[in-house]
Amino acid sequence: MGIEARPTLPHWSYFIALDADLVRLSRYVEFHPQNFDCFSLEIARVLLASAAEVDVVGKLLCKKIDRGSKAENILQYRDTIRPAHPRIATFEVRLPRFGLTLHPWDEWRHGRSTPSWWSDYNKVKHQRDQHFARANLKNALNAVAGLFVMVLHLYGEEARRGALVPPPQVLDVPGSLVSAGGGSYGYVGD
Repeated sequence: MGIEARPTLPHWSYFIALDADLVRLSRYVEFHPQNFDCFSLEIARVLLASAAEVDVVGKLLCKKIDRGSKAENILQYRDTIRPAHPRIATFEVRLPRFGLTLHPWDEWRHGRSTPSWWSDYNKVKHQRDQHFARANLKNALNAVAGLFVMVLHLYGEEARRGALVPPPQVLDVPGSLVSAGGGSYGYVGD
């Protein structure tokens, strides 16, 4: 008996795992503005994992845009990604079940700033003893949303074909398509 294998999309799979983490987290903390400052070890784990993956995917997206890219930090990612995908700074991520709309890359519209969730992620990562409260729900949601946006751009061709499997459970973007059976996800934006 043989096994047929085809290439998979590892960064989509990682994002889907984080989306599933949000499903579990939502059973304990309601995703509501009154809880945005709520922090915990689990929320810290989601923030740290998703922002670290943003770093990985950001580098890959820069290499996809410019094979010779040497971008190694969030500002360099922005300087490479924004010209190729100018709408990324205004990209909208929705959490329909919770009535929330996020703009995780909004700060990229303003000067040389980084997203506040990214700055807070670095403080939690490097100085957790002093900044643990920054591992909060607002930052974690924005970090996962920021990853979602990056992964959609990294896998743009697969997204346009509706070939991202499986679809996310919590996050969505305008212009997305879920297959009739709900087995795949696509995006027809920029």
